[in-house]
Amino acid sequence: MKVEVRVYPREGILDPQGKAIAAALVRLGHGSVEGVRAGKIFFLDVAGDDRAKVEAEARVMAEELLANTVIEGYDVRVL
Repeated sequence: MKVEVRVYPREGILDPQGKAIAAALVRLGHGSVEGVRAGKIFFLDVAGDDRAKVEAEARVMAEELLANTVIEGYDVRVL
């Protein structure tokens, strides 16, 4: 099964990459941009037919490796 894991900075955590992107967008003439939060997306191919088990396994992967859960949140979606 295909799984998408999105990792992003938690609210209240500084996001210097997001700030730099927002500033660059404004400099490029996109003055309506009020903020950017930068993150990562992982696309996983996980063996299995049980959606719930595949999602649970992907959550464990996110907790153990893909996200630094002290400063990052994550969402898991089975596609």
